[in-house]
Amino acid sequence: MNKAVTGKLGELAVGRYLRENGYEIITANYRCRLGEIDIIAKQNKYICFVEVKTRSENYKYAPADAVTFSKRKKIIAAAKLYIASNNIDLQPRFDVAEVFVEKNRIAKINLITNAFDGEGK
Repeated sequence: MNKAVTGKLGELAVGRYLRENGYEIITANYRCRLGEIDIIAKQNKYICFVEVKTRSENYKYAPADAVTFSKRKKIIAAAKLYIASNNIDLQPRFDVAEVFVEKNRIAKINLITNAFDGEGK
């Protein structure tokens, strides 16, 4: 399975996981001039900006390690633009969903809530 297919599989699995756990998916693959956000969802008083990272079974590093400071800053900038453009009054939260694939199947999803703050830390 190539990287693009694996990534798409991971995003679809996370979308399903979020819905099954009480989230309302607002949009997926949001793109703007400042960056992109894999999934935007609502959970109670939060608007959640979820970065999905999918890795195969033999990967040496945790998927969340791929969400670098630079990547976090782009997600934050895109999130600010989304909030301003859509008049959102919910508390923003930045999550990372780690998806582990084994033998071309989703083996595990690890959702890291509040993975970083509005400054990328």
